Amino acid sequence: MKPTLPVLLLSSCLFAQALPAVAAAEALPTQVVQPHPVALTLPVESVVEAVRQAVVAAQVAGRVLEVGVDAGDPVKAGQLLARIDSREAAEQEQAARAQYLNAKADYERTLSLFKQKFVSQAAVDRAKATLDSAAAQQGAAAASASHASIRSPLTGVVARRHVEPGDMAMPGKPLFTVYDPAGMRVIASIAQYHLPRFQRPLKARVEFPEQSRWVEASSITLLPMADAATHVTQVRVNLPTDLQGVLPGAFARVHFILGEAEKLTVPASAVVRRGEVAAVYVLTPEGRLTLRQLRLGEAVGQGEIEVLAGLAAGERVVLDPVKAGIALKAGAGR
Repeated sequence: MKPTLPVLLLSSCLFAQALPAVAAAEALPTQVVQPHPVALTLPVESVVEAVRQAVVAAQVAGRVLEVGVDAGDPVKAGQLLARIDSREAAEQEQAARAQYLNAKADYERTLSLFKQKFVSQAAVDRAKATLDSAAAQQGAAAASASHASIRSPLTGVVARRHVEPGDMAMPGKPLFTVYDPAGMRVIASIAQYHLPRFQRPLKARVEFPEQSRWVEASSITLLPMADAATHVTQVRVNLPTDLQGVLPGAFARVHFILGEAEKLTVPASAVVRRGEVAAVYVLTPEGRLTLRQLRLGEAVGQGEIEVLAGLAAGERVVLDPVKAGIALKAGAGR
């Protein structure tokens, strides 16, 4: 029996709707999953710090007259950062200068009298000791006066300004924090029972989760001591010198490479999580989308997760689960 005209029209409409739906599914970015060698790693949370960092503190007491830089400003070694009122230090320098000149004149007179045999050698020695003491005091007073000009100890960036014009500076009070962005590293703490698993030489990758960024470590230093309270050992992982966009104090995760194994994995970004359930969108050979529940293992490699069950080698996993969900709702998976 031949189908009636309405049935033929309905079938044509459904076929026309299925074509763009399948085409939309085929247009999604996918990846064929296959077992492949991946690095076995030990992830350790860590913090970024600058290799060269200095807290510039006041060495003389006085009111801050001028502040020339702010946080975030680039500075050069020796550049003036701030000035402290040095009138008291200047007065002390003048007093020490006067004492030095007096001691020098007294020494020269005593030496002249000694040559004429009017005083003993002991008197000359006392005058010389007084002159040396006065010279030392003059040098110390001059150094104190020079400390009123606060200068950068290194070339880098001002990370923090601790002082405002008009504040009272005291010896030891922090004024600025300066660091060199060309040398950055991360500090990780490793429990002692993990250390025998480490390969030699040490290798690691550094992940910056907030930036979705991975960086190869340029060098690794395992400190030869453990903390007596926590029983952990610190590891310094140096970052490339040309690395941009990483600031001291930022969170990072160091993945120490322990070995290699062949595993079936999926990108972590392709996984959809609903509570404790994990799944991925799979594109079938017929161009249909299905949401497949998985049993996952641990994170491996760079942004990959081991698949223990739920996927077979050769299947195509959609890399963008958001677009896949939209396409599935639109009818691509029907």
